[in-house]
Amino acid sequence: MTHVGIMAAGAYVPATTMSSAEIAARTGIPEQVIREKFGIHQKPIPGPDDHTNKMGLWAAQDAVARAGIDPAEIDLVLCTTEEWKEYPLWTAGIELAHALGATRAWAIDVQQRCGTTMAAIELARAMILSSPGIDTVLIAGGYRNCDFVDLANPRARFLTNLSAGGGALILAKNHDRNRVLGTAVITDGSFSRDVIVPAGGTVDPRFDDPPGTGRRALDVPDPEGMRERLDAKSMANFLAVVDQALARSEPSSDSNHAPLTRADIGFLNILHMKRSAHRYVLGELGMREDQSFYLEDYGHMGQQDQPLVCVEAARRGLLRDGDLMVMVAAGIGYAWSASAIAWGPVTKATTTP
Repeated sequence: MTHVGIMAAGAYVPATTMSSAEIAARTGIPEQVIREKFGIHQKPIPGPDDHTNKMGLWAAQDAVARAGIDPAEIDLVLCTTEEWKEYPLWTAGIELAHALGATRAWAIDVQQRCGTTMAAIELARAMILSSPGIDTVLIAGGYRNCDFVDLANPRARFLTNLSAGGGALILAKNHDRNRVLGTAVITDGSFSRDVIVPAGGTVDPRFDDPPGTGRRALDVPDPEGMRERLDAKSMANFLAVVDQALARSEPSSDSNHAPLTRADIGFLNILHMKRSAHRYVLGELGMREDQSFYLEDYGHMGQQDQPLVCVEAARRGLLRDGDLMVMVAAGIGYAWSASAIAWGPVTKATTTP
């Protein structure tokens, strides 16, 4: 009877913050709109020592401490540190594993922007179930793409919530809690060039501007076209990927057990988005606002939102043993991803052959 469970989640949040008042001053948008519509009261931004992979390491150390394990027990590190990191052309996961003391682990960097964590959960689950010698997997990384947001650019205002921090999850074979039930990912490459940093790649290798300014800032070349096409797909794909993750879940070895549905979800672990969109998704899933944790004081830490929510929601008593937790996110590219987790002790009802 083999399954994969989440041993622990960890997070790191920088102490430096940007307030809604400061965001309002830099964007020209009224503070009340920033707080109520954008859903940002404040957001963490990197301090002088908050380098991207370093924040992932600190989150990993937090997860290891919560799991109560020796880092040397980790067999594989799936590093979700963003491309914007300490050094270019650098395999961040190898450094993270070494600095953590995961001496027997091999490491690889994994990228899908804000949907990376759920894709990594599926990779970890598949590796644990199929690859001999891989019993414990660390998913960890840092994020500070906020450095590339030009708050004065009206074309990129939907990126105003980007913040900074680190997140980590430890998954293990036959762990007695928090069983991973199923994951789904949807991608649509027709959006692949809708959000880009124009300079700094091989198309335009110039580095004339500092990050977050000019052609070295995240930009949307065709904001109206993107909005029109994305509006027709985004919310539908948010819900579709949740339904797919539920459909792919096998919560019981009893063949008579009914498939999981939206009605079974007890907690929604969702990335930060504007408040109306957050409420829309909850409403479509038939859920209350107290069945999620809204990241109004954290902004959007990219793919690290999900580990952070695990930590903060559990601390606040919002995520409880017995809940079916669904993690869901979307990332530019565009990708939508979701994972279903049976939070709490593993029982016969949540164990499959």
